Amino acid sequence: MSTVYLLTLRQLTSKWRLGIMTVLAALPPIIAAVMLSQREAPTVQVFETVVLGAMLCGAIAPLVVLAIGAPAFANELEDRTLANLTLSPLPRWHIVLAKLMAVLTMSAPFVVASALVTSWVAFLGDPRAIVAVTVGALAGVTLYTAAFVLLGLMSTQAIGIGLLYVVVWEGFFSGFVAGARLLSIRYTSVAVMHALDARRFSWATNLDASVAAVVTLLGVAGFVWLSVRRLRRMDVP
Repeated sequence: MSTVYLLTLRQLTSKWRLGIMTVLAALPPIIAAVMLSQREAPTVQVFETVVLGAMLCGAIAPLVVLAIGAPAFANELEDRTLANLTLSPLPRWHIVLAKLMAVLTMSAPFVVASALVTSWVAFLGDPRAIVAVTVGALAGVTLYTAAFVLLGLMSTQAIGIGLLYVVVWEGFFSGFVAGARLLSIRYTSVAVMHALDARRFSWATNLDASVAAVVTLLGVAGFVWLSVRRLRRMDVP
């Protein structure tokens, strides 16, 4: 399994991907600093809605993970090298887990660092707020990783489909349909933040903490199970 993990890291490490992730991760703390430097600083509600909810959890985190997670299997399908993995003596779940860990290894540090610096700047080093925002972002990254790795296994057009999902579901639909938030990774991340620090998003209608925890655990487990099932049943060219 370690061989697949290291091979995936090598395949996904490229200058353009690292550059894109660096730029995306730098946006929330920069915008937070700019907003706070203005004479009329935004309210906490506006900051949480725009920067933490919409930007960090609803755009930056999924885009960073998408740039890494979707190609994890999609590149193998496009290059017709997936057969080499499936013919190896490794169990299918070992292959999926290795891919997931490789994607998390690359994407999580960028999003976690972005969340940590953004919350440190915005909340003046408040440790409780920093922990809440950082852990919430990490929960979102984990869910996005499991979802986009599965998407890359199902289609070579995973990046395009993933972008459509981010814009339509996370960016638009879940923001206007309250019931859809139960299936929104963005709002699950926000619920984790609120659960760890009740002051964060206290003005919003959040998912219950236990519901958010269950959604996170079942979501990751479900996506992993579907990925293993897909890898076992698909016709590998």
